[in-house]
Amino acid sequence: MNIALIGYGKMGKAIEEIALQRGHTIVLKIDVDNADQFTKENLAKADVAIEFTGPHSAFENVKKLMQFGTATVCGSTGWLEKLDEIKNDCKKNSGAFLYASNFSGGVNIFFEVNKRLASLMRDHQDYEIQLTEIHHTAKKDAPSGTAITLAEQVLENIPRKTKWANHISDNPEELEILSERIDPAPGTHKVKYSSGIDDIEIIHTAHTRKGFALGAVLAAEFLKGRKGIYSMKEVLGL
Repeated sequence: MNIALIGYGKMGKAIEEIALQRGHTIVLKIDVDNADQFTKENLAKADVAIEFTGPHSAFENVKKLMQFGTATVCGSTGWLEKLDEIKNDCKKNSGAFLYASNFSGGVNIFFEVNKRLASLMRDHQDYEIQLTEIHHTAKKDAPSGTAITLAEQVLENIPRKTKWANHISDNPEELEILSERIDPAPGTHKVKYSSGIDDIEIIHTAHTRKGFALGAVLAAEFLKGRKGIYSMKEVLGL
């Protein structure tokens, strides 16, 4: 499979390593130094593009890829208020698009555990809920996309929480997400239910970026030759 990498930072390099190990070819690497090569002609060489940049550039990058008709896997966070526009572009151009806030297989299993725990805790109002996410200092957005996904899953299952807040809150309707930036920290996410009697806590801790990189390559393998909008649930069969 021919892959284009849109973004060639730490994640892009990790994805490249995994892709080459799995027998794929990197036909294009786009970064700030060669943005002029981000053209329809160059993208035509790729079966799938994998976009990992940042909140400042992801939307425009993916919008351009949809216009080019390039099957696209996107893992950039911090721009999701415009996600519906990208999905509409994908449908309009009969394209292929897969977005995930986190490509790690372990994290996507963690998402399913989080939903199940939240559904079990629905009627247990003695428990206060708090999310914590820890990442390296170079991560530009807070809270992380993974933390937002976890929070939205809790909100869907626990009606007394109506919105999330990225700070310590005295509002009982707000779900707290605390963001910490510490080096080195590939990513830790905690969901904690606390009462006067006991605590219930689930934690996912990433040790390296390899899990995210492998998931992104698996997503690209899944997306090749397909049309439509997908998520990691389809890739992993969850």
